Amino acid sequence: MKKMNALLSSLLILASFTNCNSGEETQPEVPLEAVLVENIHAPNDVIDRTTGQVTEVRPFRYFSLEGNKLVESQGGDWDIGFKGITIIVNSGISGSGSARGTVVSGVFDEMDAVPATANLISDGPNGLAIPTGSGNGWYNYNFTSHVVSPIPGRVLLFKTNAGNYAKVEILSYYQNNPPLADVSGFSTPSAYYTFRYILQPNGSKEF
Repeated sequence: MKKMNALLSSLLILASFTNCNSGEETQPEVPLEAVLVENIHAPNDVIDRTTGQVTEVRPFRYFSLEGNKLVESQGGDWDIGFKGITIIVNSGISGSGSARGTVVSGVFDEMDAVPATANLISDGPNGLAIPTGSGNGWYNYNFTSHVVSPIPGRVLLFKTNAGNYAKVEILSYYQNNPPLADVSGFSTPSAYYTFRYILQPNGSKEF
């Protein structure tokens, strides 16, 4: 009987020790947090309004989602680029990388994974991954007020050169992200991108 009690005690101690170790090895998942990027100035080419001719070509501003930073040149390790209302990805006709992108309908905070129906593509001769034109991609353009406004419920999805997925929400096209009601299409400094994004660094499609 004493041997049986001793055996039971040993088993209980072993079980307790195993449970403690198991608890120590299981690390809680840290929720991903959105990164806010403000005032990336990406002005469009200068165009003569009377002739429609470009009088000054301006460069794209290249951004690394992986590094959360601007990249100096097209030859650097960038994922997306901005100029005027145009957003490009580093692949296809726009760059030598392997980045992909698309626009989907959804709520940024509620999108916990890349939708199964999302088709992330390169920039090609027949169109960009992030379409241009009012209502086609991320923005609407008011032809009366000349105001560019992000479309509510539009989320930009990207696959970076490193193979990770990111979701992006454009918040403003104007300097310092003013309330849209205060924006003047004629005087408010424009082509200043403010956006937020979440990058999943482990290669999965979940956010």
